[in-house]
Amino acid sequence: MNRSSQPFFSGTHTRAPPSYEVLKEEHEVSVLGGPQSSMQERTTVINIQPETAVPDHIVWSLFNTLFFNTCCLGFVAFAYSVKSRDRKMVGDVIGAQTYGSTAKCLNIWALVLGLLVIIGTVITVIVIVVTSVNRLPGGY
Repeated sequence: MNRSSQPFFSGTHTRAPPSYEVLKEEHEVSVLGGPQSSMQERTTVINIQPETAVPDHIVWSLFNTLFFNTCCLGFVAFAYSVKSRDRKMVGDVIGAQTYGSTAKCLNIWALVLGLLVIIGTVITVIVIVVTSVNRLPGGY
């Protein structure tokens, strides 16, 4: 252990710090190594898979919650969509796919039942109007 005291900061710097380019070149040389020899060349391949896009159907679920909430299916689909998004943020791709698939199925059922209710209501109103017009004296 050296017991001689040296100041932490010297008053004036006698040489400039090395530039980034010099450090970068030194790093490249150390990574690439020296000149290549006739030895057997070894290669390593790393397959990096991109993030799997897991649809959570949250916009569709919100739409069904607001407009086609037959039997509260739209609300339940919205809850499953939020769960799917939470699982995706945590990194659980399998869980996100499961919840997303359930949300999709519930959204389809909510949409189909909502459209059937609307079509049934329109047909009922048309039938009621036509029968009431035909019962009027002097009607068609």
